[in-house]
Amino acid sequence: MTDPRNKLGLSDDEWKARLSPEQYRVLRQQGTERAFTGEYTDTTTPGTYRCAACGHPLFDSGEKFHSGCGWPSYSAAKRDPEGKPSVDEIEDTSHGMVRTEVTCTNCGSHLGHVFPDGPPPTGLRYCINSVAVKLQREG
Repeated sequence: MTDPRNKLGLSDDEWKARLSPEQYRVLRQQGTERAFTGEYTDTTTPGTYRCAACGHPLFDSGEKFHSGCGWPSYSAAKRDPEGKPSVDEIEDTSHGMVRTEVTCTNCGSHLGHVFPDGPPPTGLRYCINSVAVKLQREG
């Protein structure tokens, strides 16, 4: 069975060569960057946020909002033409709590978590590590 967190089948050495040490810690080891330190926490630049590990499109800038939580927040993930979401959601029971982890559907990398306290119409807050995404600017 394929490891759901390594959909590209890369070795640890290949992931380490592809990613910065901080990206590897967050994307491949389910880490979290410190609140209010990420590059995209307050960014309002139009574009598409892509997975930093594989380039898969994840979130549109139009879904980004300032939640005050210290990480970039989005109210919805992108969907492909068939309606399949760009992220997978996995139950996370680490740290003595139950949360929903968000991973890239293409490569399985950890992005952050989703919470049911976002704005309408979805009511969702995708709380995503800045180092897990790369903004592709419009134009």
